[in-house]
Amino acid sequence: MSTALRDELFQVLAVRGAKLMGVGDLRGIVDGDLTTGLSVAIPLPKHVVQDLQTAPTEEYYHLYHSLNAQLNGIVEAGAAFLREQGYQAQANTTTSVQIDEDWRTPLPHKTVATRAGLGWIGKSCLLITEAYGGAIRLSSLVTDAPLPLNTPIGESRCGSCEICVKSCPAHALTGALWEAGMPREAFFQRETCKKTQLERMKLATGIDADLCGLCFAVCPYTKRYLRE
Repeated sequence: MSTALRDELFQVLAVRGAKLMGVGDLRGIVDGDLTTGLSVAIPLPKHVVQDLQTAPTEEYYHLYHSLNAQLNGIVEAGAAFLREQGYQAQANTTTSVQIDEDWRTPLPHKTVATRAGLGWIGKSCLLITEAYGGAIRLSSLVTDAPLPLNTPIGESRCGSCEICVKSCPAHALTGALWEAGMPREAFFQRETCKKTQLERMKLATGIDADLCGLCFAVCPYTKRYLRE
């Protein structure tokens, strides 16, 4: 395993804005040679998250898409760097990853993130991190490069907290505690969530988009980030 290669790669990602980075073992999850996953995350600005505790905002809508674009650039740069070193690498960008009608992708960013030790799946069905709570956007890449692996996280750290569950305006969250391998349906009702997101965003901004953000905005881990 090459620590120097990882450090160079992380520098490439950091100068483009990545704040959390980790490497995970994806063997048993993906087929083929690209079984090492790199996860990256960018936090949302604090004032945007504060506003989401009241209602979705137009600023959040535009930020959501601009951060996705920034993340695309970050993982594309990371994949290009690894290919320059002679390894295979594929960036899982919003333009290359297909999302089906059931909101599923072949390799979810959240799966890569938990394997890379960035966080766990909260009762909100979103990735929760120690540093930023759920106030992040994620992306990932896969490679065959011999990168040192982070320790994966395989179970929830939410404990008995149910703030996101009780705050959900759709009542779409079940309150289940995550363990690696659990089906998404154990956590939330997708259609109910989407319907309420559309309603809240339209009412607050006039924009037709399924964005809400309340569940991660009220998370105690997120609020700790807002206080720091």
